[in-house]
Amino acid sequence: MKKILSTLLILHCAFFMAPAQAQYAYKIAKLKYNGGGDWYANKTSLPNLIKFANQNLRMNIFPEEDIVEVGSPDLFSYPFVHLTGHGNVLFSAAEAQNLRRYLMSGGFLHIDDNYGMDKFIRREMKKVFPELSFVELPFNHPVYSQRFKFSTGLPKVHEHDGKAPQGFGLVYQGRLVCFYSYECDLGNGWEDQSVYNDPEPVRQQALRMGANLLQYATTSN
Repeated sequence: MKKILSTLLILHCAFFMAPAQAQYAYKIAKLKYNGGGDWYANKTSLPNLIKFANQNLRMNIFPEEDIVEVGSPDLFSYPFVHLTGHGNVLFSAAEAQNLRRYLMSGGFLHIDDNYGMDKFIRREMKKVFPELSFVELPFNHPVYSQRFKFSTGLPKVHEHDGKAPQGFGLVYQGRLVCFYSYECDLGNGWEDQSVYNDPEPVRQQALRMGANLLQYATTSN
């Protein structure tokens, strides 16, 4: 049933694609939220991740990201949505309910704390799943062993408080519906090299982990 629901999401996305886009399997999106946080951060990250996944995993994702609002019915058109930023995040009751339905129906949310988001996203995701709490995923979780192996968990892209990177999840009825990368700056590692001048090996590790997330979201749910 879970795989069927995920397939329905992908088919829904493909059905509504313009003819020029029909050669691609599906699209992914960045989540636009209220509250004042910079949801639009990391402008080059998703296109670069898509390109990497298409080249290395043959995922056939449309090369440009979409923007989708939390409360929009269009949310259900995407098997994978990405949320990032540095500051406040705020979901209305209707938005939280829409996001809950999306995740329960087979969708997948990746939250990437770009530094400063943690207390806000934890509060808002409690509106979405009051009955769940984020749990740190063990390093043997399948999300770390898709096409690329990460035996010690998330790669560290940028330093802020000297903390180790952590990968948290929300697990609903045995299914990982949300992955939260914390103290990692994973999305920064997907950016054009000129943005942060990160060493290429660091960027490659970030892209590989991102590709794992895409593969997990579209094949394991």
